[in-house]
Amino acid sequence: MTSPLRLARAAAFTAVCLGLGVVAHLFSGGVVAPGALALGLPAVFAAALPLSGRERTLRAILPLLAALQVALHVLFALSAPSSSASHVLAGHAMAGHAHAGPGFGMLLGHGWAVVLTALWLARGEAALWALLRRLAVRLTRIAADPAPPVFALPASPHPDGARLPRSVAPLHCVTRRGPPRLLQPSA
Repeated sequence: MTSPLRLARAAAFTAVCLGLGVVAHLFSGGVVAPGALALGLPAVFAAALPLSGRERTLRAILPLLAALQVALHVLFALSAPSSSASHVLAGHAMAGHAHAGPGFGMLLGHGWAVVLTALWLARGEAALWALLRRLAVRLTRIAADPAPPVFALPASPHPDGARLPRSVAPLHCVTRRGPPRLLQPSA
Protein backbone atom coordinates (compact mmCIF):
# COMPACT_ATOMS: atom_id res chain seq x y z
CA MET A 1 0.00 0.00 0.00
CA THR A 2 1.27 3.46 -0.88
CA SER A 3 1.47 6.02 1.91
CA PRO A 4 -0.45 9.29 1.69
CA LEU A 5 2.84 11.22 1.74
CA ARG A 6 4.09 9.35 -1.34
CA LEU A 7 0.80 9.95 -3.14
CA ALA A 8 0.87 13.65 -2.25
CA ARG A 9 4.47 14.05 -3.42
CA ALA A 10 3.76 12.25 -6.70
CA ALA A 11 0.62 14.34 -7.20
CA ALA A 12 2.55 17.58 -6.56
CA PHE A 13 5.24 16.57 -9.05
CA THR A 14 2.55 15.61 -11.56
CA ALA A 15 0.78 18.95 -11.19
CA VAL A 16 4.00 20.93 -11.64
CA CYS A 17 5.24 18.82 -14.56
CA LEU A 18 1.92 18.81 -16.37
CA GLY A 19 1.39 22.51 -15.68
CA LEU A 20 4.83 23.35 -17.07
CA GLY A 21 4.18 21.24 -20.17
CA VAL A 22 0.77 22.79 -20.84
CA VAL A 23 1.94 26.37 -20.26
CA ALA A 24 5.04 25.90 -22.41
CA HIS A 25 3.02 24.29 -25.19
CA LEU A 26 0.36 27.02 -25.14
CA PHE A 27 3.02 29.73 -24.89
CA SER A 28 4.69 28.43 -28.05
CA GLY A 29 1.39 28.65 -29.92
CA GLY A 30 0.34 25.03 -29.65
CA VAL A 31 -3.04 23.61 -28.73
CA VAL A 32 -3.58 21.14 -25.90
CA ALA A 33 -6.42 18.74 -26.48
CA PRO A 34 -8.37 17.53 -23.42
CA GLY A 35 -7.68 13.95 -24.47
CA ALA A 36 -3.95 14.62 -24.32
CA LEU A 37 -4.33 15.90 -20.78
CA ALA A 38 -6.35 12.82 -19.90
CA LEU A 39 -3.50 10.63 -21.18
CA GLY A 40 -0.67 12.76 -19.81
CA LEU A 41 -1.92 13.01 -16.24
CA PRO A 42 -1.82 9.30 -15.34
CA ALA A 43 1.37 8.78 -17.36
CA VAL A 44 3.27 11.47 -15.46
CA PHE A 45 1.82 10.28 -12.15
CA ALA A 46 2.89 6.70 -12.92
CA ALA A 47 6.42 7.90 -13.70
CA ALA A 48 6.64 10.01 -10.52
CA LEU A 49 5.17 7.53 -8.03
CA PRO A 50 8.09 5.03 -7.92
CA LEU A 51 10.51 7.86 -7.12
CA SER A 52 8.41 9.33 -4.32
CA GLY A 53 9.48 6.85 -1.66
CA ARG A 54 12.58 8.73 -0.61
CA GLU A 55 14.14 12.14 -0.97
CA ARG A 56 14.76 13.09 -4.57
CA THR A 57 17.71 15.31 -5.38
CA LEU A 58 18.26 17.52 -8.38
CA ARG A 59 20.19 14.64 -9.94
CA ALA A 60 17.00 12.53 -9.96
CA ILE A 61 14.46 15.30 -10.63
CA LEU A 62 16.12 16.99 -13.62
CA PRO A 63 16.33 14.01 -16.00
CA LEU A 64 12.84 12.80 -15.07
CA LEU A 65 11.34 16.25 -15.59
CA ALA A 66 13.19 16.73 -18.90
CA ALA A 67 12.13 13.33 -20.24
CA LEU A 68 8.52 13.87 -19.21
CA GLN A 69 8.49 17.34 -20.81
CA VAL A 70 9.68 15.83 -24.11
CA ALA A 71 7.05 13.09 -23.85
CA LEU A 72 4.31 15.63 -23.05
CA HIS A 73 5.41 17.85 -25.93
CA VAL A 74 5.18 14.96 -28.37
CA LEU A 75 1.83 13.87 -26.91
CA PHE A 76 0.39 17.38 -27.18
CA ALA A 77 1.75 17.83 -30.70
CA LEU A 78 0.39 14.50 -31.90
CA SER A 79 -3.03 15.15 -30.38
CA ALA A 80 -3.43 18.59 -31.93
CA PRO A 81 -6.79 18.61 -33.74
CA SER A 82 -5.49 20.28 -36.91
CA SER A 83 -2.55 18.03 -37.65
CA SER A 84 -1.84 14.44 -38.43
CA ALA A 85 1.01 12.51 -36.88
CA SER A 86 3.16 12.50 -40.01
CA HIS A 87 2.65 16.25 -40.52
CA VAL A 88 3.63 17.03 -36.92
CA LEU A 89 6.73 14.84 -36.99
CA ALA A 90 7.75 16.20 -40.40
CA GLY A 91 7.24 19.75 -39.11
CA HIS A 92 9.49 19.09 -36.13
CA ALA A 93 12.14 17.59 -38.39
CA MET A 94 11.89 20.54 -40.80
CA ALA A 95 12.04 23.06 -37.95
CA GLY A 96 15.27 21.50 -36.79
CA HIS A 97 16.91 21.78 -40.23
CA ALA A 98 15.40 24.77 -41.98
CA HIS A 99 15.00 27.13 -39.01
CA ALA A 100 18.02 26.48 -36.82
CA GLY A 101 17.76 29.84 -35.02
CA PRO A 102 14.18 29.64 -33.70
CA GLY A 103 14.51 25.89 -33.06
CA PHE A 104 17.56 26.48 -30.91
CA GLY A 105 15.85 29.36 -29.10
CA MET A 106 12.81 27.24 -28.35
CA LEU A 107 15.03 24.40 -27.14
CA LEU A 108 16.99 26.83 -24.97
CA GLY A 109 13.80 28.33 -23.52
CA HIS A 110 12.35 24.93 -22.69
CA GLY A 111 15.69 23.84 -21.23
CA TRP A 112 15.81 26.85 -18.91
CA ALA A 113 12.22 26.26 -17.84
CA VAL A 114 12.98 22.63 -17.04
CA VAL A 115 16.17 23.48 -15.13
CA LEU A 116 14.52 26.23 -13.07
CA THR A 117 11.50 24.04 -12.31
CA ALA A 118 13.77 21.14 -11.34
CA LEU A 119 15.74 23.43 -9.01
CA TRP A 120 12.49 24.65 -7.45
CA LEU A 121 11.25 21.08 -6.95
CA ALA A 122 14.61 19.99 -5.49
CA ARG A 123 14.51 22.85 -2.97
CA GLY A 124 10.97 21.85 -2.03
CA GLU A 125 12.08 18.26 -1.56
CA ALA A 126 14.98 19.33 0.65
CA ALA A 127 12.69 21.52 2.77
CA LEU A 128 10.08 18.77 3.14
CA TRP A 129 12.63 16.16 4.19
CA ALA A 130 14.34 18.55 6.60
CA LEU A 131 10.96 19.19 8.21
CA LEU A 132 10.22 15.45 8.41
CA ARG A 133 13.63 14.75 9.98
CA ARG A 134 13.07 17.46 12.61
CA LEU A 135 9.62 16.05 13.33
CA ALA A 136 11.07 12.54 13.72
CA VAL A 137 13.70 13.82 16.17
CA ARG A 138 11.06 15.69 18.17
CA LEU A 139 8.74 12.66 18.30
CA THR A 140 11.62 10.40 19.31
CA ARG A 141 12.50 12.74 22.17
CA ILE A 142 8.89 12.88 23.30
CA ALA A 143 8.57 9.09 23.14
CA ALA A 144 11.83 8.54 25.05
CA ASP A 145 10.95 10.96 27.85
CA PRO A 146 8.30 9.73 30.28
CA ALA A 147 5.36 12.06 30.51
CA PRO A 148 6.27 14.93 32.83
CA PRO A 149 3.64 16.13 35.27
CA VAL A 150 1.38 18.67 33.66
CA PHE A 151 1.15 21.04 36.62
CA ALA A 152 4.44 20.71 38.47
CA LEU A 153 5.00 23.33 41.14
CA PRO A 154 8.37 25.06 40.98
CA ALA A 155 10.75 24.37 43.82
CA SER A 156 10.64 26.94 46.61
CA PRO A 157 13.75 29.18 46.80
CA HIS A 158 13.47 29.42 50.61
CA PRO A 159 14.99 26.71 52.79
CA ASP A 160 11.96 26.41 55.08
CA GLY A 161 9.64 25.97 52.09
CA ALA A 162 7.64 29.15 52.73
CA ARG A 163 6.45 30.88 49.64
CA LEU A 164 6.18 34.61 49.43
CA PRO A 165 3.06 36.03 47.80
CA ARG A 166 3.70 37.28 44.30
CA SER A 167 2.15 40.23 42.61
CA VAL A 168 -0.16 39.50 39.73
CA ALA A 169 1.73 41.94 37.50
CA PRO A 170 5.31 41.08 36.64
CA LEU A 171 7.92 43.21 38.36
CA HIS A 172 9.34 44.63 35.16
CA CYS A 173 5.97 45.90 33.81
CA VAL A 174 4.86 49.48 34.07
CA THR A 175 1.21 49.53 35.04
CA ARG A 176 -0.27 52.88 34.20
CA ARG A 177 -3.64 51.95 32.80
CA GLY A 178 -6.57 54.27 33.00
CA PRO A 179 -6.99 58.01 32.80
CA PRO A 180 -4.28 60.23 34.22
CA ARG A 181 -4.69 61.29 37.82
CA LEU A 182 -5.86 64.82 38.48
CA LEU A 183 -3.16 67.01 39.86
CA GLN A 184 -4.16 68.26 43.23
CA PRO A 185 -2.79 71.61 44.35
CA SER A 186 -0.60 71.30 47.36
CA ALA A 187 -1.74 73.35 50.34
